[in-house]
Amino acid sequence: MSVGPGSPDALIVRRRVIRSIAVTAAEDVPGVVRVGRRGPRPLAWLVGRPVSAWTDAGRVHIRLWLIVRPGESLPSLSRRVRTAVSQAIERQLGLDLGEVIVLVDGVGG
Repeated sequence: MSVGPGSPDALIVRRRVIRSIAVTAAEDVPGVVRVGRRGPRPLAWLVGRPVSAWTDAGRVHIRLWLIVRPGESLPSLSRRVRTAVSQAIERQLGLDLGEVIVLVDGVGG
């Protein structure tokens, strides 16, 4: 991904860097067990990555699948995850964030 191509302040960031920052920020939120999907890990390649990042009109969009702790308020937790991921991406990369989509795929460990 690149931002500001052709300008002297251009920043080129690989998607895996954005995904890594998003995972770290989400997993630091109390109530998140891990970023990932339920089911056997060897079959994870069938359903795809638990984090995806893409750009549209110069803005970064992120989709995260989460496993959360039992008893958590899912609306509250998803808001906290969105905020943490947004702040991390904007602070560390200075990129404009379009949306952070949070999908809860399981409860428990």
